[in-house]
Amino acid sequence: MTTSGADQVTHTARAHSFNAVAAQYADHRPTYPPALFDAIEDLTGRPLAGSRVADVGAGTGMATARLLERGAHVVAVEPGEGMAGEFRRRLPGTPVVRGDGDALPLAAGSADLITYAQSWHWTDPARSVPEALRVLRPGGALALWWNTSADDVPWIAEASARAGRHFGRDFSREKNDIDAATADPSGRLDFTRRTVRWSRRVPVDAHLANIGSHSLFLVQSPDRTAAFLAEERRHVLGAFPDGIVEETYDVVLLLASKRPAA
Repeated sequence: MTTSGADQVTHTARAHSFNAVAAQYADHRPTYPPALFDAIEDLTGRPLAGSRVADVGAGTGMATARLLERGAHVVAVEPGEGMAGEFRRRLPGTPVVRGDGDALPLAAGSADLITYAQSWHWTDPARSVPEALRVLRPGGALALWWNTSADDVPWIAEASARAGRHFGRDFSREKNDIDAATADPSGRLDFTRRTVRWSRRVPVDAHLANIGSHSLFLVQSPDRTAAFLAEERRHVLGAFPDGIVEETYDVVLLLASKRPAA
């Protein structure tokens, strides 16, 4: 991803914004469903159990924890001090090294699988693609995924439209832009795409804390964010009077394998 000027400043500020709210992020962001990891195993043709996995942009360890549950041997890579600290608190004993996808602090050919859970968009594919290919063993795979809100659910579509008006953006269009061409403009990787739908039920306070942990809100003034979330609470309680919100997600997975050497 290439940006310049004020856009680069905003992008950098958003990328670093999570460090101040690492615990909120870990407590309230949605995790990932078992079916996602079933899809990864299906596409790679090998079990996660015993695989050497590098989880890049690991954050507080949400994806790392799921990979460990599947029996993978995971080393996490995370650039942010606050997020890495929360990772260590929640997953003591699991290695986490400071670094990012544009310059992986990992040996060549050391990984069977590299994962980017909700983090590839913080990289520059012109650098992160060659780095992934360097670190993957021949036949290894790169898996990128994002939890995206299911906008065919009416109340979620209305909420996305409200957020879009707040930021002056079309979030539905951005979700549709998650594809191989944007993930790797160079075309060096042959991605397969899968979508997994899942849902969770959370109290309205947790739902709003999840919203507030997104970078677009974190770089705003606290008063502006608080005003939006107060209004959003009113709308959400109109849809869920009992205060328990059913969030529905589509996990978009892009997976590409490194071709064995000729």
